[in-house]
Amino acid sequence: MQQLNANKLGAFGTLIRDRIDTALGDLSPSAAAVLSMLHFRPGLTTSELATVVGVSQPTAVRLIDGLERQVLIERGAPVGRVTPLRLTEAGHAEVKALHARRLAALDGALGVLQPDDRRLFVSLLDVVLAGVTTSRAFARRTCRLCEHDLCGPEICPIACRASELEARENRL
Repeated sequence: MQQLNANKLGAFGTLIRDRIDTALGDLSPSAAAVLSMLHFRPGLTTSELATVVGVSQPTAVRLIDGLERQVLIERGAPVGRVTPLRLTEAGHAEVKALHARRLAALDGALGVLQPDDRRLFVSLLDVVLAGVTTSRAFARRTCRLCEHDLCGPEICPIACRASELEARENRL
């Protein structure tokens, strides 16, 4: 029975991934993540973005070069050996459109649920997301495409769990 449930979860994951891929439009998942992260955390460096997006440093450099050619991001003045990155106006507009498409696609998947079932599903989803969260780095990678203004660190089950884990580590 557990394998059947895991199989259903895999199908649901595929459904979600397909919807997100469609919402990304012409952007790769990595490019979308870079834009989204810079929208909420301007000034990140190539190395920081590589870690969050889960790509190698050389891949991050190529990715950022491509986004710069598209005039979606720009490099700031170097600070020592690192260069902070930020979105252009076109980059911010792209992220806002991306988030709107992504949220509409995902909300549409939940639209088949009645209000009480939807509340239950979301409650259980919070439990699962918190339960699988292992670190702040995991939280950043997992939430790299999220609309951070919707669920801040005090609401997001992933961020809340990451904060709990950090607090526990600091007490030890």
